[in-house]
Amino acid sequence: MSKSKGAILRISTLEEKGYNPLSFRYMALASHYRKQLLFSYDALDQAQATLNKLYNRISSIKVEGELQKDLFDKYNNLFIEYMSDDLNTANAITVLHDLLKSDVPNGTKYKLIYSFDQVLSLDLLKKENKSIENEEEILKKIEERNIAKQNKDYALADKIRDELLSRG
Repeated sequence: MSKSKGAILRISTLEEKGYNPLSFRYMALASHYRKQLLFSYDALDQAQATLNKLYNRISSIKVEGELQKDLFDKYNNLFIEYMSDDLNTANAITVLHDLLKSDVPNGTKYKLIYSFDQVLSLDLLKKENKSIENEEEILKKIEERNIAKQNKDYALADKIRDELLSRG
């Protein structure tokens, strides 16, 4: 991007193109701040898909169970360690992904995600960010797309396809 050449990326531009502005934040956090961020829409597409997968995965976590202090401290200390290591947000995000794959009880996971999101500000626990959550809704969207294609409403079919792709 070059300001002198008029190539300025604004949040409104991202929103006009159908991107969640938090996808750009995720893309920036997944890289180290000392390295030059090479922007491309392909990289932004990948960041948006990854963020949507995070939203889906987190939305399936039920807030139940007691906090297991030892597991909470383990993951939280690791997160803090990476953030203290020259603001290594890429590794801190890896801790989040590792947490989601782990067998840590849901109540502890939820509290850790809340804690991590206080730093990352990706709105991981906001309800309106959740993508299509279950298979029935996905199948319904696919059926709507098939009907649109049969009716030669390709604009609607493309819109549904793009929505499903953007949600991972």
